[in-house]
Amino acid sequence: MGKKKITTQSTEELLKEREQLEETQRKVAQKTAKGKRIVESGRAYINSSYNNIAITVTDNMGNVLAWSSSGSLGFRGPKKSTPFAASKVAEAIFDKVAKLGLRQIAIFVKGIGSGREAAIRSLANKGFDVVSIKDITPVPHNGCRPPKPRRV
Repeated sequence: MGKKKITTQSTEELLKEREQLEETQRKVAQKTAKGKRIVESGRAYINSSYNNIAITVTDNMGNVLAWSSSGSLGFRGPKKSTPFAASKVAEAIFDKVAKLGLRQIAIFVKGIGSGREAAIRSLANKGFDVVSIKDITPVPHNGCRPPKPRRV
């Protein structure tokens, strides 16, 4: 294998290494402090399908602040797409976002499900100032090619 080389450092080199380590730790601490910023207005994206309901809250730049879905709250099977599950998802979102100071919210609804209106109502009842509600459900302009007619 060979002889191992043992190096010794002077006290000046040790102090420099310690200062560099402390500086990197300060930078990491500053980055985590930015994550706890106060956001006054944001957007809520409600995705409601036949099988699940998901709500994502972002700031105005599109950075995700919090998200939740009925599946993540423990609802299983057909109970995931009910209005009750949608209201519980909105309550969970409010609990996560309350620390950030979010007051004004613009709501974007996508999909066709029974929990759309319940999610909007519960977000409004929780104390958010709803600025706008917009439906962004994708609608096909001409759709898929229809099947050929049957020959009998």
